[in-house]
Amino acid sequence: MKRILMIATGGTIACQRSGSGLKPLISSDELLSYVPEVHQFCHADTLQLLNIDSTNMQPCHWLKIASAIRSHYDTYDGFVICHGTDTMAYTAAALSYLIQNSLKPIVVTGSQKPIDLEITDAKTNLTDSLLFACHDHAYGVVIVFDGKVIAGTRGKKERTKSYNAFSSINFPYIATIQDHRVIFYLDDKALQSKPIHFYEKLNDRVALLKLIPSMDAKVLAYLSDHYDAIIIESFGVGGLPSYESGDFCKAIQQWIKANKTVIMTTQVTNEGSNMSVYEVGKSIKQELGLLEAYDMTLEATVTKLMWILGQTKDPKQIQQMFYQTINRDMLYTSAVSLS
Repeated sequence: MKRILMIATGGTIACQRSGSGLKPLISSDELLSYVPEVHQFCHADTLQLLNIDSTNMQPCHWLKIASAIRSHYDTYDGFVICHGTDTMAYTAAALSYLIQNSLKPIVVTGSQKPIDLEITDAKTNLTDSLLFACHDHAYGVVIVFDGKVIAGTRGKKERTKSYNAFSSINFPYIATIQDHRVIFYLDDKALQSKPIHFYEKLNDRVALLKLIPSMDAKVLAYLSDHYDAIIIESFGVGGLPSYESGDFCKAIQQWIKANKTVIMTTQVTNEGSNMSVYEVGKSIKQELGLLEAYDMTLEATVTKLMWILGQTKDPKQIQQMFYQTINRDMLYTSAVSLS
């Protein structure tokens, strides 16, 4: 029987009503007590690491979770992290970069309703997560939610209330879980041979700018004083406004001259960016040598950049690391030039 460590961090799954609204109050031991049937297939221990609303999740918490897994890695066969849904995709992506090449499963899960309610998705999600963590073919960082297993870099919360809150973006589901059976669509653990690597640094000086029509480029100058890198969410397949003033191009030139990182992505959830299609994207990318997120999720783009900047400030190395596929985060590498 496999040994699994369930790490509680708070979130809706652990919430109870208070005078100011739902608040994480249920302990890790109490969470486990709601799914007694799991003891039939695993030996589960618990660790109360945090007890916060996931809205309050920060990079320092991601480092704390990764550190806890590292401390217990040799003792357990797998890990299940109970987490709030609002920033779950960010946490799963961050852990994908902080803990690379793990042959043991690291599952992130949660629920849309607290576990102590009569009608809730929490018990199913927690049971499914522990079941998946026990499977011989399971490995790496994943999200398990509503019977779906999603690569840690590909998850996105697309619904605020429904049980099927998470989708896998631009990538197939790893597996589904039905009637206590794990059905794999991607079963490649045997191909993994690299040694596990834990990282201990993140640089959270990463900004996100979502373009809207008529936005003033001066905002880029302001952000440059406070951040080391910026991700620009552009329209469609990607581009920058080419107003007569040329302010956006000039503002980004200042970022590049200051040895800061600029990454272009798209506001559109599915199918990714491709700045080579339109003149508003192709010309500025060629001129300035901007990095592009292609089919990566926003959550993966943000956390990957934080991880990279925690390791290096060299522009060439940043480019090389960004276009390296980690935990299935990027498929569009054939269009990428590392020259």
